[in-house]
Amino acid sequence: MNEQGWRQALGELARETMSSPELDRYYSIPITRPRAQIILKQLSLYVRHRRDCWAYVSGNCPILAVKQKILGHEYEEVIRDQHSEHGHLDLLIRQGKPIGLTADDIIQTKPIASTMAVLYAWGWMTKNKPWLEGLASMTITEWNQDDRLLGDQGGGHAYKMGQRWVDHLGITWDDLPNWRAHREADKEHSDMFLSVLAEHAVGDKEEAVLNAARESEALYRAYQAGIASAMEAV
Repeated sequence: MNEQGWRQALGELARETMSSPELDRYYSIPITRPRAQIILKQLSLYVRHRRDCWAYVSGNCPILAVKQKILGHEYEEVIRDQHSEHGHLDLLIRQGKPIGLTADDIIQTKPIASTMAVLYAWGWMTKNKPWLEGLASMTITEWNQDDRLLGDQGGGHAYKMGQRWVDHLGITWDDLPNWRAHREADKEHSDMFLSVLAEHAVGDKEEAVLNAARESEALYRAYQAGIASAMEAV
């Protein structure tokens, strides 16, 4: 497939995920402060684990130009970009303050069982599968944030959940620096690796890479379903 073919294929997977029963359930649950705390704590684990996963992909990849793209992606997430001078974990810590979380609450949080399971799975995929499949498993979840792709479904994850916090908790978008940032950053990140897939995920590799993206989206649905269950329990 060329870049447009990959854009269409990955976009269809993201649209299926974001309109799935698991995500419909997740977005149907009223947001309270304790539920918001669950979301943000588990998200902090998800975000930090992705740094390991992208490092595995980079380590497995023998192509310098692709490594450079990955390192550019990770520099924005870990070090600094236009959204934060301290990396994106800083955005989560700042977002926790209006809902009563301290930096230590976020940094020291423990995974619920479903989060632990899917993080192990993503770690295994990115460390043990060929690098193209690991890359697909990481990049596809960023497509779930893309308002351009998901506008007719109410927007990407960052917008939909951010707006629910605004509506249910009486806060403003100024209190949501993480989701404000990812509404913009993940548009670029969605596009970032299309040329890599078009050039390298060819022949027999194409279906394997698509399947890795499908598996990753299944994990994303399981991750959100676990959080939905935890929210319903409080």
